[in-house]
Amino acid sequence: MAATAPPARSLLHALRRAAHVSWQMLNLGALVLALAITPSSYRQPWRHPLTQQVLRAVLPLLPWFTLLAAVLSLVIVRIVLVTALSYGLSQFALEMVIRVLVIELIPLTAALAVALRVTMPMASELAQARRQGRLQHQRAGSALRAEIAPRVLAGIFSVLLLAAVSSAVALLLAYLLAHGFTPWALPRFTRMVGHVFSPVVALVFVLKTGALALAVSVVPIGSVLYGGDGPPDSTELELSGLVRMFVVVLAVEVAALAGNYL
Repeated sequence: MAATAPPARSLLHALRRAAHVSWQMLNLGALVLALAITPSSYRQPWRHPLTQQVLRAVLPLLPWFTLLAAVLSLVIVRIVLVTALSYGLSQFALEMVIRVLVIELIPLTAALAVALRVTMPMASELAQARRQGRLQHQRAGSALRAEIAPRVLAGIFSVLLLAAVSSAVALLLAYLLAHGFTPWALPRFTRMVGHVFSPVVALVFVLKTGALALAVSVVPIGSVLYGGDGPPDSTELELSGLVRMFVVVLAVEVAALAGNYL
């Protein structure tokens, strides 16, 4: 019994530490969302760092991700249409494309792209600032508004923008590949899209996209800020943040699938 006590204490400490970090991340997300709906956050001097981080996150990512989404949509829509036609199921092809591509793949792909290209590098910057003491030298509210919140909000906005633009591109390409350059099939297409996006599916889609945006923005940054007691210059905090992020993303995906199909 005595030999098993140290591992038990170590496990208990790890669980307490994980719960503490999770609570800190939830608190960070709540503070950032509160700042997002506060009008003073969009006035000087806080407007400049927010605008700078949003432009830095969106401008390099939007063109190539939209192009990637367009190519992916072309390939998937063409494959599904040809396959459905060969089996006599063409009437279900577009509905399946929208369910798989727009509802499932595009929000997840947008979130992962933002995580890898935007929020993980921003988390590394905050880890370096924390190591150099720049965050500690500012007041808590100033550090949150000037350094932390603009990066988190930039990640959230990037995911939402990429998902919206890519979904619109995918729907446009699906219509063109299925019906060509004719406006006469537009009423039937919009009715089919409305049938797919029932109130429940639309709500789950919005909640899923928002949750993914929060996960890939808050978790990596929260991990480097609250994830360890040791020196923050090692890659251990960033790797643990990546693992936490993937766990949260997986949980969001499972919850969304359960909400849509159970």
